[in-house]
Amino acid sequence: MMASEVDDNRGIQNEVCESGLGSHKVADADLDNDGRPRRTGSLWTACALVITAVIGAGVLSLAWSLAQIGWVGVLVLIIFGIITFYTSNLLAECYRCPVTGKRNYTYMQAVKANLGGKMYMACGLAQYSLLIGLAIGYTITAAISMVAIQKSNCFHKRGHEAPCEVSHKPYMIGMGLFEIVVSQIPDIGEMWGLSVIATVTSFGYASIGAALAFSTVISGHGKRTSVTGVEVGPGITAAQKMWRMFRAIGDMLLCSSYSAILIEIQDTLKSSGSEIQVMKKANMISVSTTTLFYLICACFGYAAFGNNAHGNMLTGFGFYEPFWLIDLANTFIVMHLVGAYQVVSQPVFGAVESQMRRWWPRSKFVIAEYPIRIGKKNFNMSINLLRLTWRIMFVVIITLLALALPYFNEVLALLGAISFWPLTVYFPVNMYIVQKKISRWTIRWFGLQSLNFVCLLVALAAACGSIEGFAEALHIFKHS
Repeated sequence: MMASEVDDNRGIQNEVCESGLGSHKVADADLDNDGRPRRTGSLWTACALVITAVIGAGVLSLAWSLAQIGWVGVLVLIIFGIITFYTSNLLAECYRCPVTGKRNYTYMQAVKANLGGKMYMACGLAQYSLLIGLAIGYTITAAISMVAIQKSNCFHKRGHEAPCEVSHKPYMIGMGLFEIVVSQIPDIGEMWGLSVIATVTSFGYASIGAALAFSTVISGHGKRTSVTGVEVGPGITAAQKMWRMFRAIGDMLLCSSYSAILIEIQDTLKSSGSEIQVMKKANMISVSTTTLFYLICACFGYAAFGNNAHGNMLTGFGFYEPFWLIDLANTFIVMHLVGAYQVVSQPVFGAVESQMRRWWPRSKFVIAEYPIRIGKKNFNMSINLLRLTWRIMFVVIITLLALALPYFNEVLALLGAISFWPLTVYFPVNMYIVQKKISRWTIRWFGLQSLNFVCLLVALAAACGSIEGFAEALHIFKHS
């Protein structure tokens, strides 16, 4: 950013923050001091939401990623974890305006308050593209796991060489129908129970995958590994090796980032004036936990399968027995992805519904809540017509896209590579520079911008590898 741009952004920041001065209201028992519903989140609910969003089924593909890079990939995972932790703390600092203390309820609001309208639009494009892409990817991955359960039982009964072909489409439709119901949870602050279940199940399947890989290693059936991974030779050229390494980095980048929903998670924390410090602790706990799990799954998986590691240890049938344990692990994956789907979709739901309330503040269709009553008993739930219709439409569209994009996993890796740099690095770094009024060409400014530039180069390389991987998968499909 140029010096004049920093000055302009400071002016934007003051204007946007001051515009919220009149929005504060006297709080009652159910409202915060800004008139919004009282927040009840804590350090542990924030950790549960972060882990639900971060530890996806992609953790089971890290053995493949390590096979492409070799044991050097362990260092890469650790570095990405450190970068994510550092930039997430920078982003947490931008939750409140420094002048007035006004909250930024979403990532986009934080960008607008600090960097202005143009960056606000760019952030929205990157953030919502990623979140919608993740929802599609989770639908596909959940269907793959459900198919894996059926195929596991088939292999157990008929032998490992049996042609146990099963269609994914009915399972994608089933996932969509279930998400229609779950999506009626009003906002991300009220889904802590679902996020706890998702967190527990994510540890469950990751632990099962790591345990099966570990048992393979200690039984003496581990495959050959190397410092640099897959070796150039018969079946793989130097160019293919390079592209696969870049794609593996893209997969690791996607596993590392949760910045797209960090501000939304931070906005669920209790209004105690210390949301920033609580979120920083949640960042430390969550990133440490997820990075440790990544290393365990990646290292044990690579040691078990070597350079021939599967893209997914549990659905690629690197293991066949015990079949019931494979079924349990894939059931955990599905349960986790149901929660993860909601964590990434809730910011999209909230953005559309907030805009509708601004446009039509008196419309009953938009604002009216109808309590659910069975007999004479009222439940602590209600139906809103906008929420009901809009969220059903969203889930239906996501399901149709999942059905239409059989190779979306490759596109998802591309999406992760592209979104990592702006959402995890660029916006947090430059908002922090504006917040703390860091002067241009100082040592601190130079260090932050150097991190920014290096991560851009890494993301570009990963994006190129992901594009090549998608083209390769499409080529194989056409000639199969």
